[in-house]
Amino acid sequence: MRVHVLVTGATGYIGGRLVPRLLAAGHEVRVLARRPERLRDVPWRGEVEVVEGDLLDPGSVDAAVESVDVVYYLVHSMGGQGDFEATERRIAENVASAARRNGVSRLVYLGGLHPEGERLSRHLRSRAQVGEVLIASGVPTIVLQAGVIIGSGSTSFEMIRHLTEVLPYMPAPRWVRSFIQPIAVRDVLTYLVAAAEAPLEASRAFDIGGPDILRYGQLMNGYAVEAGLPQRPIAALPVLTPWLAGQWVNLVTPIPRRIAVPIIESLQFDCVMRDHDIDQVIPPPSEGLLPYRVAVRLALERERAGEVETSWRNAEVAGAPSDPLPSDPDWAGHTVYLDERERRTPAPVRELWRVIEGVGGENGWYSFPLAWAVRGWVDKLTGGVGLRRGRRDPDTLHVGDAVDFWRVEAIDRGSFLRLRAEMRVPGRAWLELEARSAPDGGAEYRQRAVFFPKGLSGRLYWWAIFPFHGIIFAGMANRITAEAEAEAEAARVAHRVDED
Repeated sequence: MRVHVLVTGATGYIGGRLVPRLLAAGHEVRVLARRPERLRDVPWRGEVEVVEGDLLDPGSVDAAVESVDVVYYLVHSMGGQGDFEATERRIAENVASAARRNGVSRLVYLGGLHPEGERLSRHLRSRAQVGEVLIASGVPTIVLQAGVIIGSGSTSFEMIRHLTEVLPYMPAPRWVRSFIQPIAVRDVLTYLVAAAEAPLEASRAFDIGGPDILRYGQLMNGYAVEAGLPQRPIAALPVLTPWLAGQWVNLVTPIPRRIAVPIIESLQFDCVMRDHDIDQVIPPPSEGLLPYRVAVRLALERERAGEVETSWRNAEVAGAPSDPLPSDPDWAGHTVYLDERERRTPAPVRELWRVIEGVGGENGWYSFPLAWAVRGWVDKLTGGVGLRRGRRDPDTLHVGDAVDFWRVEAIDRGSFLRLRAEMRVPGRAWLELEARSAPDGGAEYRQRAVFFPKGLSGRLYWWAIFPFHGIIFAGMANRITAEAEAEAEAARVAHRVDED
């Protein structure tokens, strides 16, 4: 049966994967996004209705749920600043009220697996409270409670992967002895798609999980086996509090502290299924739920093939600037610092653009690697995302993609890229890279760094790093054009060899 569904959180890890599967199931899909431009380049953009709005605005929610049969609630504020529990409750109440007013026939929420009778972490407590609000709405509600989700690009998988790969010996907190019931992301998506039409006698929460119950330390060593690494000896240390463990995870993995701490707080508990009641509502896949190591193997294969559908990297950063760069005339009356560079190169525009679109991640930033590394570590130590966040795809960028401690704000493929800074800075910063055809052949490269300082600290920051601009920004312009020329020459040599 064709169902009209609304997906919230479509720019997130799960939502971005759920939408194409709902379409494949024959459903009509609407998505709600605060910044629709982040969905401009997703492959399913032309098949869905995109509504701009904010879940904190009741009017936006009402407009989004109008004429909808099923609402998927896939948003949460893990790592958010301030009282995120109150924010999440308010959002849940807005969705519940709008769904009731507009005659929505079902709510589907993906929450977190958690034990009963325990003093939960703020993160788990908030997710449980959201489920309770939705169930109490009077709208038929299915709450699916999952634990550690294993899939290419998932936060949990990336944390396990980097902890295992970076450290040959694991001085670990006590939570490595906690029991976990992981579940493959493809099985989570199977449950979510089926939840739109599954028979439901009464609103309630259902636990979901894979076939394996393992200690967290076993998850890490299971990863080591699939990745071809030696087993890691693990020693549980009682002195590492969740906060201290979060700093440690922040330093040795790309996971920023704001995300690592709530995850670790949640791992203090055994999170396993209390029952299998879900089987009476949504039967497991005919081939069975994926075992943990099979899920790891598939995730690794996806990453090696560069086929990561969605990633935690592209999640929005709490507290990071989100407003676009104002147009130049709007700068009047404001303090703005600029660093502008131009270069001419005999390389074709296509080669120059290929280098521009490949910046960051494994390719780096083409100038003074030590300075970039130090800036990345400073960002990590102050709670930022750092350089090791990398990028989802090594060759192609889309609006909304994360690139180390930048985010793609605008892209005109083949000519223009604007990155918005998400590192910790006293102000707002952007970096623009542009490739244009030169009148007499070759290409022109233009590079502009823009900084809007915040108060005195912002001005002092700019002038403190100003002596390095000649090395960093000039070097970047020089190396990008030189790399384009090298690639163009390699292409010419390869072409001559083919002709011979």
